[in-house]
Amino acid sequence: MARARGQKKPDHLKRVLTALEGGDAAIIHGILAELHPADIANVLEALPPDARATIWAQVDIQRMGEVLLDLPEAIRIDLVKLMDDQALVAAAHALDTDDIADLIPDLSDEVIAEILFALDKQDRQRLDSVLSYPEDTAGGLMNVDAVTVRENITLEVVLRYLRRRGELPEHTNQLFVVDRSDRLVGALPVSRLLTSETHARVSQVMERDVVKFTAHMPDKEVTAAFERYNLVSGPVVDESNRLLGRITVDDVVDVIREQADRSVMAPAGLSEEEDIFAPVARSSRSRAVWLGVNLVTAVIASMVIGLFEHTIEKMVALAVLMPIVASMGGNAGTQTLTIVVRGLALGIVTESNARRVLIKELTVGAVNGMLWALVVAGVAVLWYHNWLIGLLIAMAMVINLAFAALSGVLIPMMVRKMGVDPALASGVILTTVTDVVGFFAFLGLATLFLV
Repeated sequence: MARARGQKKPDHLKRVLTALEGGDAAIIHGILAELHPADIANVLEALPPDARATIWAQVDIQRMGEVLLDLPEAIRIDLVKLMDDQALVAAAHALDTDDIADLIPDLSDEVIAEILFALDKQDRQRLDSVLSYPEDTAGGLMNVDAVTVRENITLEVVLRYLRRRGELPEHTNQLFVVDRSDRLVGALPVSRLLTSETHARVSQVMERDVVKFTAHMPDKEVTAAFERYNLVSGPVVDESNRLLGRITVDDVVDVIREQADRSVMAPAGLSEEEDIFAPVARSSRSRAVWLGVNLVTAVIASMVIGLFEHTIEKMVALAVLMPIVASMGGNAGTQTLTIVVRGLALGIVTESNARRVLIKELTVGAVNGMLWALVVAGVAVLWYHNWLIGLLIAMAMVINLAFAALSGVLIPMMVRKMGVDPALASGVILTTVTDVVGFFAFLGLATLFLV
């Protein structure tokens, strides 16, 4: 999992651009040497492809791996293509085992083989352990650098052991207590280790009730648990409760960041890894499919309008007013859809409470439908001096807002059951439903009572 990109200081990009214009490679190298890898990644992401190649050549090879992990996938792949096999192996060798696992999917088989050959037996086993699990699971997120102790030793022995290690893995707020078979028994918080009497045994001060994750648990459930229990780290175990590794808060922040990016980009049919400076052909190709889907939905709505062509010809006011019905339904449905998609993502909306959510949203839709139906009806009557048009648009508004609420709840739940991301597909389906129902209700009622 790529680590979250850092906050870019306002002058980083400006400094690099100024040096780039001057054409002084030494100055560029000096600026990059001062920056955090995440800041370098931000600078690279803000540059067009030709400038990226120039800047990338000035990044120290020992830091290239960290920078690559902080970049969106599309940019990372392009930069990897600029590196020879020897440079890639050197960049990967500077990374931790779990970070190498994140980089491997973008590398050729030859480079992967060289990286594995350069690792010692223990690191190869650790890498195999991480790679054996899908990326979007607890096993794919975990680090294999967990520090373990036994419960029958004293804290003094633990402290001596830690001093011999020399350093602790990042975000180590607890040590994991295991038995002789590496089964998880509990956790020893570092705070208790430092504040308890050194003659006490681990079993006396450890926590036995530990929040743990099975290796195949989805990453969304992991992030929810970290948020709910305010975790800094958590153990990952297999089916036999044997400790496999640990997940740390920085890994969880990455997942949250990706989920947030996906929620913004997915409704438009875009990837959260989209490169703003990607070639025109690539961007056009990736967006064309979604535009085609939207065209199909627009044609469906137009076909509904076409069914009432003669009705519209006889009363032009209908053509003026009917977009109002569809637009209000679309907005109301989007409000419901947003709440439900968020609830599904957080595990708040489930099959057990879906009925109550549906009833509540239908009630809200009915109340808002009647409220704004009266407003729009009043405007229509004042505009066209025809009370029947006002009544018909009010009825159509109530019908469409009720359908919008119904669709806003049911569509994401049905889409999720089909194995599709609700954030990706629900919006287009909802817009089609509210357009079709809105046009059909208003024009159909007009055909019955006005023509």
